[in-house]
Amino acid sequence: MAISFEGQVAVVTGAGGGLGRAYAIDLARRGAKVVVNDLGGDPAGEGENRSPAQKVVDEIKAAGGEAVPNYDSVASYDGGFNIVKTAIDTWGRLDVVICNAGILRDVAFHNMSEDDWDKVFGVHIKGSFTVLRAAWPVFRQQAYGRVVLTTSSSGIYGQFGQANYGAAKTGMLGLMNVLKQEGAKYNVMVNTVAPVAGTRLTQQVMPQEMVDKLKPEFVVPAVVYMASNENHDSGYVIEAGAGNFNRAAIVKGPGIRPGMDDLKDAEWVEQNWAAITSLEGAEPQWRTGQSEAQHKAETK
Repeated sequence: MAISFEGQVAVVTGAGGGLGRAYAIDLARRGAKVVVNDLGGDPAGEGENRSPAQKVVDEIKAAGGEAVPNYDSVASYDGGFNIVKTAIDTWGRLDVVICNAGILRDVAFHNMSEDDWDKVFGVHIKGSFTVLRAAWPVFRQQAYGRVVLTTSSSGIYGQFGQANYGAAKTGMLGLMNVLKQEGAKYNVMVNTVAPVAGTRLTQQVMPQEMVDKLKPEFVVPAVVYMASNENHDSGYVIEAGAGNFNRAAIVKGPGIRPGMDDLKDAEWVEQNWAAITSLEGAEPQWRTGQSEAQHKAETK
């Protein structure tokens, strides 16, 4: 059976181009009514331009879909509220939020300014908070919601020159891991995509040949599935791009557990370092003190 979003409303931030545009178009093609949010700033977060969001809306409408533009900045609390308000005022509900808006200020840490740090965190971390904070009461009231956050290999594994971006993208995992728990009893699934795609942002750090090959459409299937009613998994990080899909996870190794009878010293840690750091038999965690396997067993 084809995945459908008929009767559903989706918000996609940063949807004026690249990945966000690709998500919005596919959701609309599957019946979703879409709020296309984009401030229209440059890749570094400067300026604004209403034409990118409007162009995507026109594209969706020309194909027979329904969409409205929104030009608010996700980096302001009022902006996030207004994005969600656009959905509620226009169609009376909200089912899906895809937090895709992002900027990049690629600079070595010793040259990084406070503004470089704050602007990146403002769009990625605060920008996810503002939209989801406005959407969360709606999701709770209707006992349904699907959220897709956006991380990056920079946040999962690290990338030279991206301390601000990488730290912000790792923050998405913390946000997801809390919201997956708070949303569980309300049927709100919160997952995260780590995309690899040729966009305005990656154009700054990739050869043009790679940018041309890594089409955003290669990422779309994973995001659209995670945003759908068919998906009942929460707390997953999915790497997607270049025709490849896989899960990434923070795991916990077995370690050593001698207990508290004797206070250990640094020399003891040195002697047991290999066992402490071993990941043999490591498991993904659902929350503090509970493995994913334990959680699944309890919720069957």
